[in-house]
Amino acid sequence: MKGYLKILIIILLCLAVLIPFASEFPDGLETVAETLGVEESASVWEGLMPDYQLPIIDNPYISTLAAGIFGVFLVFCATFILGIAISKKAKNK
Repeated sequence: MKGYLKILIIILLCLAVLIPFASEFPDGLETVAETLGVEESASVWEGLMPDYQLPIIDNPYISTLAAGIFGVFLVFCATFILGIAISKKAKNK
């Protein structure tokens, strides 16, 4: 378990350092849509972290950092649960 904790701390430190370099410019798909004049329809649900920020936090750096940490946590949880489900299924065969 200690190895996982070290990796998690390294990932969190990398996030804290790299968050200020996140681009505020649109990605390739958004750029092409804007160039072609395709307008985005109003979404039914904005999601948990629209534009990779938490709307409840006013500071943009802290908001993006918290969204990154939350996203990494969600991916780790989903991966862990999927790994447990697959390993149990493999043991039952």
